[in-house]
Amino acid sequence: MPVLARVSRVTSLRGRAFSTTHSLSAVSSIARPKAEELSAKWKGTSATGGTTKNFIGGEFVESKATEWIDVLDPSTQTLLSRVPQTTDAEFQQAVDAASEAFKTWSRTSVLSRQRFAIEHVYSLFARLQHLLRKNADAIANSIVLEQGKTLPDAHGDLMRGLQVVETAIGIPTTLLGQKIEVSKDMDTDVRKLPLGVCASVAPFNFPAMIPLWSIPMAAVTGNTLVLKPSERDPGAAMIIAELCKEAGLPAGVLNVVHGGVPTVNAICDNPAIKAISFVGGDRAGKHIYERGTQNGKRVQANLGAKNHAVVMPDANKNLALNSIIGAAFGAAGQRCMALSVVLLIGEAQSWLPELVERASKLKVNGGFEQGADLGPVISPAAKARIVKLISSAESEGGKIVLDGRNIEVSGYPEGNFVGPTIIEADTSMSCYKEEIFGPALTIIKADTLDDAVDIINANKYGNGTAIFTQSGATARKFETEVNVGQIGINVPIPVPLPMFSWSGNKVSTFIYVLVFSAERYTYREVSWETLASMEQGIGINFYTQNKTTTSLWRSEDAISTRASVNMPQFS
Repeated sequence: MPVLARVSRVTSLRGRAFSTTHSLSAVSSIARPKAEELSAKWKGTSATGGTTKNFIGGEFVESKATEWIDVLDPSTQTLLSRVPQTTDAEFQQAVDAASEAFKTWSRTSVLSRQRFAIEHVYSLFARLQHLLRKNADAIANSIVLEQGKTLPDAHGDLMRGLQVVETAIGIPTTLLGQKIEVSKDMDTDVRKLPLGVCASVAPFNFPAMIPLWSIPMAAVTGNTLVLKPSERDPGAAMIIAELCKEAGLPAGVLNVVHGGVPTVNAICDNPAIKAISFVGGDRAGKHIYERGTQNGKRVQANLGAKNHAVVMPDANKNLALNSIIGAAFGAAGQRCMALSVVLLIGEAQSWLPELVERASKLKVNGGFEQGADLGPVISPAAKARIVKLISSAESEGGKIVLDGRNIEVSGYPEGNFVGPTIIEADTSMSCYKEEIFGPALTIIKADTLDDAVDIINANKYGNGTAIFTQSGATARKFETEVNVGQIGINVPIPVPLPMFSWSGNKVSTFIYVLVFSAERYTYREVSWETLASMEQGIGINFYTQNKTTTSLWRSEDAISTRASVNMPQFS
């Protein structure tokens, strides 16, 4: 792979210019050897100024694109890789490869889709799980370089995705059909069958976890997948694609393409793609939802969030404060499940100075640095937006009690750093109403639990919430009355394991599927359990369609034959 040289400004597809990028020498001494190792070892990605490949039909393919997007280290603005705006012809090649692979992949039995071809001992996804764990350091290093997370948090990103891979290993039990004898010699059975070619559009904030939600669940249900990673940090997805190939996933079952809006629109418009999964912001999610559903596709979209935590006066103070700090500022606040609002109830309002004191002690640094609690945000544009929303609180009557806008990090003068920030505000202010998606925590004071529930229910988002209390009755009242999909009781980020539903409410989520009405089959919006539940086990229905067969075989027509005494072998 080429050694990074100084390059000029590059204009993104959105028409904004990135800052001037730097040579590899600008990367920290800790990060540099990791970048060089990634470029040398992995076929589809670069961390030293080369290009990111497409993955089509089981092969890494250099794009013939004329437009490229720079992948920059958020800590130093160093060019790591260039991502192609995949051409129309290349995108169609990926869809064709997925369509061709579907012809055979969909017809294999569930057990065959699981089975690893060599030695018939491990399932394909058990083999993939082993390879992901074996190469966890490489995936985590790529995430730190491209996304800016701290190294432990990057490993956590991968581990959450691995849980879905583990769930996929046991998927046959969730694909059981139904059968009943409806009359003498007449049976009706219902089978779950794959849809066809599916697509996944992944966000920048979880470059390993979200692809690992999509790939195993789409594949093990018999579908093929076209994955578009975020153009900001595609490296982890490319490493995962290479490991899928090594694990024995047949060519064409997984394909990876890159780009911005043109690639997203191609996914929404291509008639061969039957379903789309999306995680990300409101604007992109609504666009995909509207455009995809207009073309008759199933679409599931996990959009923005504004997650509240309620702190009651009887809460365990130490647990509550530490939990809030971790949930608000971990990953630099770039999580859809981050706690971004805390409602302090009654006497708990006196805990604010201690909350500020503890948050001020968090260490902001490059992701590979020892002891770093949070790294940079993804881009200069993201930093500018975060700072603007924080600043708006002052002009709208709020108070910034911990200010991280002008933080300086030694050794990283051009990093996109924002320090932990705490704002006293009310529900009329922009810093409360808009998703900041950065390390900024809004404090709202309320008199009672009823007031807190009213505030949460009035908010347009409904992804997650939490309450800190030592009263079971208080917790039960809160859980019953609050209109939010995921609820934590003394748990700051209530993200369940894959075998449970991950459900968001209100405008945080959309789904559009084919359902039956009294008049006809029609596509319409229905209530649902969000992307994670769809991707993870419980929501297998998103990736499958039912086929119902009613058959009549009269017993008097049967011809007796000698039965086989051999143990049946299923394949």
